[in-house]
Amino acid sequence: MNVLHLPGLPGVSQAGPALAPYLARTDFLDYESPEVRRFVSDAIGGARDARTRAVRLFYAVRDGIRYDPYRISYEPAAYRASQVIRDGHGWCVSKAGLLAACARAVGIASAIGLADVVNHLNTEKLRARMGGIDIFYDHGYAALLIEGRWVKAVPAFNIELCERFGVRPTDFDGLDDALYQEHDAHGRLHMQYLADHGTWSDLPLQQVRDDMLRCYPGAAFSAGADSMPVAPEDRFENEAPLGP
Repeated sequence: MNVLHLPGLPGVSQAGPALAPYLARTDFLDYESPEVRRFVSDAIGGARDARTRAVRLFYAVRDGIRYDPYRISYEPAAYRASQVIRDGHGWCVSKAGLLAACARAVGIASAIGLADVVNHLNTEKLRARMGGIDIFYDHGYAALLIEGRWVKAVPAFNIELCERFGVRPTDFDGLDDALYQEHDAHGRLHMQYLADHGTWSDLPLQQVRDDMLRCYPGAAFSAGADSMPVAPEDRFENEAPLGP
């Protein structure tokens, strides 16, 4: 299957072939795997309508998969939805891919988008890994086709991380976009969106890899993190945000 890249989102007036790539199983979005099927079944419970299912899947990915920017791999196998579930952790790109795969498992068309954002609540350690840059290039989000319209959703920051950092969690109702809020729980600047690069029908890992090398030259962020287990005291959620 050819990966489709659009500056926005695919039209919904034409069903069938036009949306087929956004419902397809791929190597990354392996929603027919036992791991994804179990994850989806546990998340949706007895929900039957698409909107409720999408909302439950969002929260399952948001809070069931811990956000970890220190174990970023650029190996394709690490981005399979089934592997993200087995790992129990991911970053914005891998978690967006997992949500897209879960949506397709219940017949909801999905896409993966990339955007550039400024994070005003970076940490000293993460900023150092990013080469002193506060812009998060290729921040990943999922787009889901619910009740005839595309809705964007970011399931990256789990609730525990939000509570520790004093950040309002990103909530999703299946009707409106669920993106990072501009301010945190204390009114401080949190996230600012700089650019949206559009959406893809499959996870654009090579695009992300190329952009990381270009945007963070020589930084640890572009080289990829170690796959060694991280001690609890060294986890990202135990750090202190720098603030604006």
